[in-house]
Amino acid sequence: MSEFDIVDAEAVRSGRATDAYFDRTATALEGAGRNPRVVAEVTADQFPTGEFELLAGVKDAVALLSGRDVDVHAIPEGRLFDGGPVMRIEGEYLEFARLETSLLGFLSHASAIATAALDCRVAAPDSQVLSFGARHVHPAMTAAVERSALVGGFDGFSHVAAGELIGREASGTMPHALSICFGRGEQEAAWRAFDEAVDESVPRIALCDTYSDEVDEVLRAVDALGDRLDGVRLDTTGSRRGDFRHIVREVNWELGARGHDDVAVYVSGGLGPADLRRLRDVVDGFGVGGYVSNADPVDFALDVVAVEDEPAAKRGKLSGAKAVYRTAEGDHAVGLADRDGPAGAEPLMEPVIRGGEVVADDAFALDAATERALADAERVGYGSEG
Repeated sequence: MSEFDIVDAEAVRSGRATDAYFDRTATALEGAGRNPRVVAEVTADQFPTGEFELLAGVKDAVALLSGRDVDVHAIPEGRLFDGGPVMRIEGEYLEFARLETSLLGFLSHASAIATAALDCRVAAPDSQVLSFGARHVHPAMTAAVERSALVGGFDGFSHVAAGELIGREASGTMPHALSICFGRGEQEAAWRAFDEAVDESVPRIALCDTYSDEVDEVLRAVDALGDRLDGVRLDTTGSRRGDFRHIVREVNWELGARGHDDVAVYVSGGLGPADLRRLRDVVDGFGVGGYVSNADPVDFALDVVAVEDEPAAKRGKLSGAKAVYRTAEGDHAVGLADRDGPAGAEPLMEPVIRGGEVVADDAFALDAATERALADAERVGYGSEG
């Protein structure tokens, strides 16, 4: 029995991490000697709605389906979608029936987080933005949260173990607890202890709002660390925040008046895209937490749309294998896969698995996914209202 409430990778890979009715469906089909060849599609909306979302989680989805006797097409990770399938699976139904629960979970959560991250990225395109939301999710999800935030354009994240898994170093300097451990009035001792003990590669960014006025603590941090101070972070509790923009402008003013324009100012604490837009011209960077990590999962479903090469679907779903396109105007289009797409449109789905073998590693390489996300956001005018 696991020490923590974490379903292990073997259970996911084997199909034990499934809903009971898939087990019972497989038992019924096996008992009846039926295992038809089907086409199944992962879809959120049947038709475009005008609201784009960012696809993520493809890496884990492909890892789950690899080794199964299936062919899989998918939109590459980091592309925006609006209706129609993001993934198409072809093969005998029992090859993947028990995998549906985990497959949808991989895609639903990651795509929601990546979409929320992109909301923030386009809100502050020239600022440093870090993911600070790992504390809001189950530890088993932290690597997915941080990786998805990177897909959406974030510059970094805070979770150490997630960084080890992803292959990126975690960011962050100090919490309020450091100053509190030294006691009221001893903030300088806390900042100096950090400076003396922490590796030189870590920037000296002092948290400056634990006990007193933000301006007061910022100037004390400058006096305490001098030229070694790279920046300050304000994480003022919402109930004490007042006009946060005004506070930040005061801090910048007082730093400038004393010749410390080179000290960067970062802010965090309950921030979303609207806050980033309002503050982006007066701060150097943001730490964003719950807006990204707590994003509502995309409501993906996996539906059978063809059986033995014949169109088939339940009520309310569109039958037949489908393709999706980015039109020359930057719109999203959906059509039947065996028909021509819109003139001049780019087909979005690519083969990622053939006969169980992965054939397109670049469809979910992290850096490439981030580049695709930012390029696609510009192409479709994502977040242009801000």
